[in-house]
Amino acid sequence: MAESLNGVQLSTKWQEASNRGAAILSYLGEHVPLIYCLEIAPQQGEEEQKVEQRLLYPLECFLFGEDPCVGLEKLQQYNSSSSAQQCGRVFKEGETVYSCRDCAIDPTCVLCIECFQKSVHKSHRYKMHASAGGGFCDCGDLEAWKTGPCCSQHDPGTSVTMETDECVMDPGIRERAQMLFHLLLRYTADMLVWEETNELSEELKPKVKEDTYFCVLYNDEHHSYDHVIYTLQRAIACDQNQAQIYTALIDKEGRKAVKRGTLRSCQQAKDNIRRNSEHIIQIPLRVEILHTAVMAHQTFALRLGAWFQKIIGYSVGLREVFCQVALEPAADNNKLCLISRLMLHDAKLYKGARKVVHELIFSSLLMDTEFKRLFAMKFTEHYKQLQEDFISDDHQRNISITALSVQIFTVPTLARQLIEEGSVIKVIIDTVMDMLRAHLDSNNRFQFQGHNPDKFFRVQVIFHDLRYILISKPSVWTETLRVKFLEGLHIFLRFLCCMQGMEEVKRQLGQHVEVEPEWEAGFTLQMQLRHILAMFQDWCSSDERVLLLAFQECHRALMSCTNQPFRSEPTDSYMCKQILHARPYKVSQEPVSIHLPITRLLAGLYVLLCQTGAIQYLPDFVDPVQLNFTELAEQPLRCVVLAAQVCADMWRRNGLSLVSQVYYYQDVKCRDEMFDKDVIMLQISAAKMDPNHFLMLVLLRFELFDVFNGNSSSKDQEVLKQWNRLTEEMLYLIIVIVGERYVPGISHVTKEDVTMREVIHLLCIESMAHSSLVKSLPENESHETGLETVISKVAIFKKPGVSGHGLYELKKECLKEFNPFFYHYSRPQHSKAEEAQKKRRTHEGSDKALRPPVPPPFCPAFSNIVCLLCCDIFILILKRIFQKAAEDRSNRWTEPMIQRALHLVGQALLEEKTQLESSSTEEVTFDFSQKAQKTGSEHGKSLFHFLTKIKSLPSLKAQNDMIMWNLQMFEVVKCLREKSGPVASFSVDHSKLEESVQDKEKAERKRKAEAAKAHRQKIMAQMSAMQKNFIESNKMLYDNVPESSSQSDTAASVDSFRMDVDESRVAVGPQQGVCSADWETQICILCQEEQEVQAQAPAMVLTACVQRSTVLTQNRGKTLSPKVGNYPLFMPPDLAVGTHTGSCGHVMHATCWQKYFEAVQNTTRNRLHADLIIDLENGEYMCPLCKSLCNTVIPLIPVEPSRLNYESAELVGQHLTLERWIQIMSSRIRGLRGTWETGSNSEEAAEEAVALFDECQAEFRSILSFGVQEPPKFSRSITEMLGVCATTVHRVGLQTAPNDLCPHVPVMSWNTCAYTIQAIENMLQEEGKPLFGSLQNRQLSGLKALVQFSAAQRLKSRQAVIQKHFSDMLAVLVPVPNVENTPSILEVDFFHLLVGLVLSIPALYQEEAVDLHPSAVSTVYNHLYLLHLLTMAHMLQVLLASHDCAVIGGSGEGDEAQAAAELFSIVSQHTDRLRAGVTGFCVEGVKRGVLPFLRCAALFFNCLTGVPPPEELSGTAESPESQLHLLCSYLSLPSNLFQLFQDHRDVVTTLIKRWCENTAISKALKGEMQIIRYPRKRNRLIDLPEDYSVLLNQASHFKCPNSSDDERKHPTLCLQCGVMLCAQSPCCQEQLNGEEVGACTAHAATCGAGVGMFLRVRECEIILMASKTRGSPYPAPYLDDYGETDPQLGRGNPLHLCPERYRKLLHMWQQHCVLEEIARSLEVLNVMFPFEWQML
Repeated sequence: MAESLNGVQLSTKWQEASNRGAAILSYLGEHVPLIYCLEIAPQQGEEEQKVEQRLLYPLECFLFGEDPCVGLEKLQQYNSSSSAQQCGRVFKEGETVYSCRDCAIDPTCVLCIECFQKSVHKSHRYKMHASAGGGFCDCGDLEAWKTGPCCSQHDPGTSVTMETDECVMDPGIRERAQMLFHLLLRYTADMLVWEETNELSEELKPKVKEDTYFCVLYNDEHHSYDHVIYTLQRAIACDQNQAQIYTALIDKEGRKAVKRGTLRSCQQAKDNIRRNSEHIIQIPLRVEILHTAVMAHQTFALRLGAWFQKIIGYSVGLREVFCQVALEPAADNNKLCLISRLMLHDAKLYKGARKVVHELIFSSLLMDTEFKRLFAMKFTEHYKQLQEDFISDDHQRNISITALSVQIFTVPTLARQLIEEGSVIKVIIDTVMDMLRAHLDSNNRFQFQGHNPDKFFRVQVIFHDLRYILISKPSVWTETLRVKFLEGLHIFLRFLCCMQGMEEVKRQLGQHVEVEPEWEAGFTLQMQLRHILAMFQDWCSSDERVLLLAFQECHRALMSCTNQPFRSEPTDSYMCKQILHARPYKVSQEPVSIHLPITRLLAGLYVLLCQTGAIQYLPDFVDPVQLNFTELAEQPLRCVVLAAQVCADMWRRNGLSLVSQVYYYQDVKCRDEMFDKDVIMLQISAAKMDPNHFLMLVLLRFELFDVFNGNSSSKDQEVLKQWNRLTEEMLYLIIVIVGERYVPGISHVTKEDVTMREVIHLLCIESMAHSSLVKSLPENESHETGLETVISKVAIFKKPGVSGHGLYELKKECLKEFNPFFYHYSRPQHSKAEEAQKKRRTHEGSDKALRPPVPPPFCPAFSNIVCLLCCDIFILILKRIFQKAAEDRSNRWTEPMIQRALHLVGQALLEEKTQLESSSTEEVTFDFSQKAQKTGSEHGKSLFHFLTKIKSLPSLKAQNDMIMWNLQMFEVVKCLREKSGPVASFSVDHSKLEESVQDKEKAERKRKAEAAKAHRQKIMAQMSAMQKNFIESNKMLYDNVPESSSQSDTAASVDSFRMDVDESRVAVGPQQGVCSADWETQICILCQEEQEVQAQAPAMVLTACVQRSTVLTQNRGKTLSPKVGNYPLFMPPDLAVGTHTGSCGHVMHATCWQKYFEAVQNTTRNRLHADLIIDLENGEYMCPLCKSLCNTVIPLIPVEPSRLNYESAELVGQHLTLERWIQIMSSRIRGLRGTWETGSNSEEAAEEAVALFDECQAEFRSILSFGVQEPPKFSRSITEMLGVCATTVHRVGLQTAPNDLCPHVPVMSWNTCAYTIQAIENMLQEEGKPLFGSLQNRQLSGLKALVQFSAAQRLKSRQAVIQKHFSDMLAVLVPVPNVENTPSILEVDFFHLLVGLVLSIPALYQEEAVDLHPSAVSTVYNHLYLLHLLTMAHMLQVLLASHDCAVIGGSGEGDEAQAAAELFSIVSQHTDRLRAGVTGFCVEGVKRGVLPFLRCAALFFNCLTGVPPPEELSGTAESPESQLHLLCSYLSLPSNLFQLFQDHRDVVTTLIKRWCENTAISKALKGEMQIIRYPRKRNRLIDLPEDYSVLLNQASHFKCPNSSDDERKHPTLCLQCGVMLCAQSPCCQEQLNGEEVGACTAHAATCGAGVGMFLRVRECEIILMASKTRGSPYPAPYLDDYGETDPQLGRGNPLHLCPERYRKLLHMWQQHCVLEEIARSLEVLNVMFPFEWQML
């Protein structure tokens, strides 16, 4: 309370002081240094608390004149309506922002995620992208949106408008606010605009000046992180960790005090830092020495920035006062207002200070229309200076004040005002001109050789501002706007003059150019100007007068350009009785430039004049005499010829730079303001010039004049080739000039028609994805292509499958629009489209003629262009070409040349036909067909004559259809001319003719198909005859298969099984069937040799991959290690971490594999970043056939044939009850225990053991009385491979060093066998597939090999170890002497136990001198009783764990219910006091709980014994009930499982008592221990929202747990558990095995045992991780409406979840294929620069 009183008292004291400002400042001068900068690393929280109490609270008290809380309440009452109408949220870098394509005025209008979610735009066509930082949310800005400017939160509704608020504010507060804001804002400006030499003002000087200073290091973008760390370590002697922290802070905040001490020590540190950071090519780091008091005041000034934002957020009145103070001119200091001072000093400020200033401007000046206007005027006034500072600054643009231009220049009303009042267009272009002045050559043209790319990049950014200003054209023009706009255009034309004709090239002859000239800068400039030029034209078109004046201005500029030169006087050229008077010029000899922006702008404006009809007034503005179209066509024609000559390889000595320029000249990025405009200019000239003269000019410039005039001949093959190519290109140009009419103004088409035609031609190449179409179409200034409006009219959308993307397919009716010589096709596209269309026509049975489409008619101003098609020169050109072909002078013509000539003939005939159809013969002056037939006919040399002649040329077979079509067209035109009879008759005949051709072709195809069918049938008949023959001749094989009896050898034939189904379909117990499926003969994939799988043969191995897995875990995040509890001998029931072994099913000889593996080791070591793909240290390699990742091999071991004698088995069964079996086992273990201990203990123990032996020798040996046999013997190589596989499983599973002698080796083999079976069962259950018959061969062979390998494992280990494991495991079920601390039945997984016990029991038969193995009879009973015991224990486990115990009414519901009730009563006796009140349980619940165990057991025994399962288990539609019945019969369990407890009642009752009395069970039932419920829940990946913006919303609310700053974060979602992590950020790194790793790597280690599946939310991409060093990106399962994924949100279309793709991911995870996927993708990527996955 004292503090608060203190604040009020202080404020009163200040209020009463004579000079209030001085009083406040001296208070700050005294107290600020006492709070800030007392040490180098202050306590953040404490410091903030002191600032609030001692500094800010008194200031607020002063402002309100009372306690701030009270003052605020009053203020709120006044301003009931001051809820902010504008959101104004400032974006951080990487934050997702939304723009509405339907409603935004331009693409820079964006919403933050909160406003977007609450706005109407959510249901529109929106785009999302990551902000570069620095912009703000436009919600509430009426000028930014056509509709829906406010979200529901910022909608002012009916409340009073904000303008009325200003009068309500208490005048006292207003006056104090004015004084305080002025004082503090000036204080802030003074502190931030601080020079090292400045002194503190009198009021702020500390009373006692201490000699303590800070050495402050500033951030720059020249020095790397490592360089700064190294410098700091050397200069101020700190350790690496400290230096890293300093560097990170410097990078983030922009500066950091790295030393505190006396002036001298700081000076020394400064010199050291500068000396260590200086380099020949690098300037030293910026270091300053600041007094502690100055540093303190600067820190407080920054804190005031945030305080200002808070205070002005309270009320509109306060905000207005602040804005007035910020903008009022100062009395001194050049009359600059405070905000101007801060702006102009921006480039010298460090990052942290800049951010504060920018945010302050955002929250104050830009939130109010009037102040925004005033600020915009100030900004424009200082524009040049700000841009100059930015260009010499090295910080990025998003933290420069210049980035604010987007906030003011894009507002339409502001932009108009700035043009009218601030001449902003002139200002911007002047600024660019000044920056680029250094690059002007003597001719006043740009020359960018040797420019600085970084500086040039910064200059380009200025063009964005020009684009922003022009983004929305005016609907109403004022006189001032006209004047200012034209003044801007005039300056812009001056700039374009410097580009006109820049960077001329001259053809290099003799030797190759030595230095490639710089060309990229020019084209970058061109790309920047592309939209600006279009916008200038757009503005002009909206006002007739402006358009005419602009044309006048542009024409004047073109005439004044210096690059119109002709070196020589005009000469006359003669051809066909025509004379052309033109200046000679050869592109191949003179300099030529590809940059002609003014000529192209003029062409654009001319078309607009025609479009708007203003062309009629043109003579009043430009003297027609001055419009010399021959000269206007000159420059564009040179460009086109240059491109043609480059194509003809005439410029290859000029290097790649010219090829690149020509490529971009015609590429979609530049063509609309380059190539397209050149074509337009040529069309304008063609329309205005005499057609013969125009074509002569074209021939001259193509340097083909003499060739076609017959005056030049050459023997040089190279020259002839060039002529041919140039002729092709020239014909192509004529096709384009005459045929390309899809330009509004040239013919009557709309922009939509133009886009439609582009799309049709793109889809004629192939079906395309939406994104490919968008990329291939030109964008306008709003980044729109207009695709959506037309695509549905021309194409059908085909949805994607589980991979790939959706495709658009062209509609059939649009194919008639196809033009093979479409002018926007690149060369490869042209040939692909032609190929595709010919293929399609052949497929449909049509001819292959690709006819020219019928174009729309020209507008009147351009109608003369068609005269080109019937002029004398045109006829001459075509005649010469056909003549060369007809005379077959092979080196004088080419097929493409003929193809183009035929196309032109087609165009001319179509034009004539169209004209004849629309008007009478007399009116039509177009006479191509007549000239073609008559000219030269007297010598038999007419065009028509040659055309008919080349029809029969074998070399032109491909063009035959086209020639035929042309000849038919001649007939059609002839009939039209003569009007002889109805025209229709011919067209009918014509169509009949086509039909008859088609019918013939169809009949031919049908005949071929039938012939092929007959041939196939004949072959099939031959094959089946051969099969029958084989069966007959080998009848012995098929008949002599022995019956399945006790003497029978291994597998009997399939038929004998069918005879005795009951016998054959049981896998366990005395009724066990016969093994049917052993390994077939295998082929080694490396040497291709066949070999049978036999125990004594050399080993065959399967490739395999062992990995740790948490797919089945019931306790995610839990880890297992051998040091804790009974793991790995007992697997806990939550299956926290298992070891999975999978195989791709490919077999090799062990020796072949070893050679391959060594070779891989040797070659891979030398590959770049090979360690990222395979980990050689851990024995990894890629399967040689399918490239799956493997890390071991499993030896193939033959299944032991069971020679079971059913009679003796039955006899044994009468003696060997469960009780007797348990006794025998106990006594055997007791006897063997002595032998285990003899090895280790003293002699007394040995004697004791011997005594024991004597006593119960008979009992000890009784186990052998039921039959023994010799154990299987394996070849050396199989034994060796058993060891290889077992050590890998042990090493990977327990994450330990390899150790063959570890007693856990066999246990891990059994565990991986059990876990893999459980994983497969889980996967089949998940997919709803049957247990048997639905596994792929690779999974089946892998599983079988794994079970047999695990079974053979005991032969490899010491028998005593196996015996001890068996006794420990058995102790869970029955009392075993001397075994302590066995886990309770609630603490083990019974399937792991079953596998362990079944596979280790043969070890008990071992005798000292001789290796023995249980006989078939012993084995079946061992399996039977183990399974019975385990099933009963598991049922009890399920029962104790179940919590849905429903009462069963009465006990008379059949045997099952009775047996169940009896069991429950026994159990409840032993657990009564714990489960009081529960009187029954759910029988079905127990059956459901036991089912997965039985399914796994069935899979296990099927692989172990090879006995086939009942066929019904392979069927699909099995209900769990019928499944249970079949499983029980296969496993020889009673179908009523509770019957087991009845059958073995005498034994079980005591066992149940023992099981239930374990202390763990009482704990569990009291709820003190976690119990796993059965059936276990199946793990899936987390549920993802359908709409991706929901995820983005979650990510935007994500707060990093370890840092509070506002730096960009990468929220990353774990798909296994759903936790959101902060990835790729040093703040969340953790230690893992002594190494720093990122949050995702650390999380994956616990959550997925090293395997991670993460979704990077802002990047919209999945990351698969497999270990610390390996990972790979994978497409996210989110698709846009066009069936495409969108990594990095590059396209930004709305995204929705694709369930099929997410299911595919789930299957990949469940099937343990993540590692494989990573290895495959890395193999494909061929990484050059490795990504540090461990830092993710």
